Amino acid sequence: MTTPDPPAPAPEATAPEATVPDPGATGEPDADAPTLSGPARARRAFRVWRRTRPFWAALWIALGGFVIFFLPMAPLGKILQVGVGGIAGMAGGVVIMAMALLVLFLPGQRHTAGTIAVIAGVASFPLSNLGGLFVGMALSVLGGAMAFGWLPEKPARRRGLLRRGRATTDGTPGSPVSVGSGSA
Repeated sequence: MTTPDPPAPAPEATAPEATVPDPGATGEPDADAPTLSGPARARRAFRVWRRTRPFWAALWIALGGFVIFFLPMAPLGKILQVGVGGIAGMAGGVVIMAMALLVLFLPGQRHTAGTIAVIAGVASFPLSNLGGLFVGMALSVLGGAMAFGWLPEKPARRRGLLRRGRATTDGTPGSPVSVGSGSA
């Protein structure tokens, strides 16, 4: 007695995803894999660029600086009454936004820029409407701390790196040759 084969699943109506060619040892893309379109290639390039720097830290710093800079300029009647204190708050917002750009485009300077962003964010508390009503100050401190703590990705560790130069007892590469205790 035989059982009938189950019916084949119906093909899905979704479009196939574009696959990224895996450059092998030759560096040439696979002939069967479709190439990426322009926007997909740009998105992939942006993703690679974003992962090589503290992008999210720079974003939080910039948002905090934006809030601190633009909050004193809210209504026109308040701008005329702000005076010198408002100008100091706006200058603090500009400094914080400049630190966001520095963190983004010079990741090697992230410690200095992150520290300055934290200091300027805390200094905005008395200078700019309670630090942008606490929101700008909190975002600047968060982003500065993230920038200070960010580390670049380490390259993937190669397996078997320690065994490469050593030979086994039969002369083939692999496990190391046993070594005596050092006394002859």
